[in-house]
Amino acid sequence: MDHFIFFSYSASALAFGALLLFSFTRTQRNMSFRIATLLSIIWSLKIIQTTLDEQFFLADTLVYETLRNTSWILFLATLLSKQLSGNAFQYLKDCPLTPAFGGLVLFVVSIETFPAFLDWIRTWTHMDPRFFSHVIFAISGLILIEQLYRNTPLSERWNIKFACLALSAIFAIDFMVYSKSLLYKQLDVSLWQTRGLLNALTAPLLGIAITRIPPVEASDAKTKHTSPRKTTFYTTILLGCGIYLLLMSVAGYYLKHTDAVWGETLQTLFIFLALLLLVISFTSGKIRALAKVYFSKHFFHYSYDYREEWLKISKSLAKLESLEELKTFIITTLTNLVESCGGGLWLKNDQGEFVLAATQNFRIPSQELTHLKNNRHLPEYLANKQWVIDFFELAHTPEVYDDIDLSPWCYEDSQIWLIIPLFHLNHLEAFVALTQPRAPRKLNWEDHDLLKTVGMQLANAIALSKASEALASNRQFEAYHRLSAYLVHDLKNIAAQISLIVKNADKHKHNPEFFDDTLDTLHNVVNKMQRIVDQLKQGKPPTSPATLIDLGEFLRKIQKQHIGHPEVQLAIATEDCAIKADSIKLASIISNLIQNAQDATKQKPDGWVKLSLNIEGDYAALKIIDNGIGMDEKFIAERLFKPFDTTKGNAGMGIGAYEARDYILKNHGQLDVESQPGKGTTITLHLPLTKSGTE
Repeated sequence: MDHFIFFSYSASALAFGALLLFSFTRTQRNMSFRIATLLSIIWSLKIIQTTLDEQFFLADTLVYETLRNTSWILFLATLLSKQLSGNAFQYLKDCPLTPAFGGLVLFVVSIETFPAFLDWIRTWTHMDPRFFSHVIFAISGLILIEQLYRNTPLSERWNIKFACLALSAIFAIDFMVYSKSLLYKQLDVSLWQTRGLLNALTAPLLGIAITRIPPVEASDAKTKHTSPRKTTFYTTILLGCGIYLLLMSVAGYYLKHTDAVWGETLQTLFIFLALLLLVISFTSGKIRALAKVYFSKHFFHYSYDYREEWLKISKSLAKLESLEELKTFIITTLTNLVESCGGGLWLKNDQGEFVLAATQNFRIPSQELTHLKNNRHLPEYLANKQWVIDFFELAHTPEVYDDIDLSPWCYEDSQIWLIIPLFHLNHLEAFVALTQPRAPRKLNWEDHDLLKTVGMQLANAIALSKASEALASNRQFEAYHRLSAYLVHDLKNIAAQISLIVKNADKHKHNPEFFDDTLDTLHNVVNKMQRIVDQLKQGKPPTSPATLIDLGEFLRKIQKQHIGHPEVQLAIATEDCAIKADSIKLASIISNLIQNAQDATKQKPDGWVKLSLNIEGDYAALKIIDNGIGMDEKFIAERLFKPFDTTKGNAGMGIGAYEARDYILKNHGQLDVESQPGKGTTITLHLPLTKSGTE
C-alpha cells in the first residue's frame, strides 16, 4: 500500500511541478494560481515523506492540505470577484462570509498544528473536527466553482471551463473521502491513496486553463466583465452534497445496526439497484428527455435572455405606426428568432375567419390557400392546445398530432416548418407559419417557450393596434354624434321660438309691435338656420370672429325674441357695458338659458323670469333668475353640466348647460349656479369687459 501511495503522490508532485514551471512561461502574472500550485506540490511531497519515514503520520499532512484547499478556494474567489465586480478582491471584501471562512481556516490550522489543542477539542466535543472541516472545505470549493461558472456569460465560459473541470474533480474527490471518513470515524485509506494520481490527472486541464484565464490581480475598470443577467446564487452543488450525505447517513445507520452478513448483502443490493436505475435511465428515451428538460430548466443557464428579448421587441413595437407595419414586423421577429427563411401571417378578421394578411419569402399556391381558408380545424386545434406545431416533430413522432389533420399544410413543395399561435387574453388572435431554417436545427423546450412568450407579446400588439383603429373610428363617429347633438339642440330652440310666435299670433295679430318683434325673431331664426346649414356643409361648428357687443342693447333684442309665459323681465343697471364675443354663439347660449328658466316656471301661475345686468370689477355680471322648481346641490355637482344627461326626457338633449359653461370658460369668464328646490335658480355669467367698457 505504501508503494502505491508513494507512486500516486509522486505523480501528483511531478505533475504540479511541471504545471508551476509552465505557469512561469506565460507572459501574464497570476500569483494566486502559482501559490495554489506550489502548495499542492508541498502537500504531495509531505505525503510522500510520511511513506518514507515512520516518524510521520498521515494526520501530519492535513495542515498542508488545509493550506492547499485554502489557496485554491482563494483563487476561485478572486476569479468570481473579478467576474462580478471587475476587481479581484472587491467581492471578497463585501462578502459577509469572508471573515467566517477566515476564522474557520485559522481554527483548522491550529488544531492540525498543535495536537494538545486538538485533544482538548476532542475532550470537550467528543468528536474529531478535522474530517468535518475538510468536508466544509470541499463543499465550499464546489459551491464557488458553480457560482463562477453559472455567473459567467456564455461567451466567456471558454476561458474558465477547464479550470472548473479540474478543480471540481479535486474537491469532489476530497468530499467523497472525508464524508465517508466522517461517517465511519476513520480515514478511508483506499480512497486516500488514489487521490494523488487523480490530482495528477487534473494538472493538464489546469495547464490549458492558465493559458486562457486573464490575470486575476488586475483591477482596471476597463477590464470589468459583468453577467448579462442578474447575478444569482445557485445551490445545485449544496443540494447534491446534502442528498449525498443523507444517503450515506442512512446507509451507514443500517449497516451499523445489522450483522456483517446482512450488511454486506444490503450494500450489494444498494449497488445493484443503483446500477439498474442508471441503466434504465440511459436506455429509456422518454426518461432521458424528461430529465434533460427538467435539469435544463432548473439547473442551467438559459440560452436566451428573456428580459433582453422582451425589451428589444418592446422598443421596436413602440416605433410602429400602423397595423400594416406590425404585420411585417411580426413575421420578421419570429423568423429572426429561429433563423427561418420566411413566413406568413394569418390574422383573424371581423367575421372570426383567419386570412393570410402578410407574407415574407413565403410562397403558397392559390389553390392550397383556398383550401386552407376553408379548413377551420387548425385554428380550433391551436386555440385548444396552445402550443407550437413543429413539422419536424410531426415527421418523426406523428402520434403527437393524432387529433389534428395537418395534411393540407403538407402540400407538394411545402417548406412549412413551424406554426406559432399568437394569443391575447387566452384568445387566438393570429398564427404564423414559418418556413424551413437557414441551417437545419431541432427546437428544444426553451425555443418553444420563447416562441410562445414572444407570440403573446406580438398578440398584445395586434390587439392594441386593432383597438387603436377602432378608437379612431369611434372618435370620428363621436365627432359626428356631437355635431348632430348640437344641431338638434339649436333646431329645438328655433322650433320653440317659432312655436311661441304661432301661439301668440291670434292674441297679438292686431298689435304692430308684435309684428316688429316677430320679424326680428324670424330674422334671427334665418341666421340660425343658415348657421346650421354651414355646419352641415363643413362637418364641424363654424367659428365666427369675436365682435364688440353692447350687452344692454344685445339683451333687449334677446328679450323680444322670448314671447310667452312667463314674460322675461329685464333690469339693466348700466348702459356702458361692452364685451367681445361671438354674437351668434352668445345669443344662442343666453336664449337657451332663458328657455330653460321659462320651462322651469311655466307650471307656476305666478312664475317669473328676470334678466339683470351690472358690472362687478372687470366683469359684466349677467344673471338669469327664475322662481321655478329649482335644483339640489347634488344635481348641480353631478348632472347639470354633464353632456347628454337631461331631466326632460325626449324633449331635451342635455347639452345646453354644458355648452354654456364650456364657451364661457374658453373666453376667460365664469359661470355660477345658485339654486334651491322649489325656490328657483340664479345663473350668473361673468364676462370680461373690454377696455372701452370699463372706461
